[in-house]
Amino acid sequence: MTWPVADAKARFSELLDAAVNDGPQIVSRRGVETAVVVPIAEWKRLQASARHSLTDPLTDPNAPHDIYIPPRRQFSLRPVNLED
Repeated sequence: MTWPVADAKARFSELLDAAVNDGPQIVSRRGVETAVVVPIAEWKRLQASARHSLTDPLTDPNAPHDIYIPPRRQFSLRPVNLED
């Protein structure tokens, strides 16, 4: 169901009950779908299944930080002879 923002504000308790009992509820502002109210269990499931980025383990304070990162190789730039 879509709730105009004024109705969502005026009947917030009903909005929460509808989200828990019937599933996600959409809130619209000036006719544009703006937000979704979802039950907490569904939110946690979505968070757990979200794809993680490569930087997540590097920025996570609880992640192990003793990962060996090999040094960068040093390459020498030599001119290439394209006429051969």
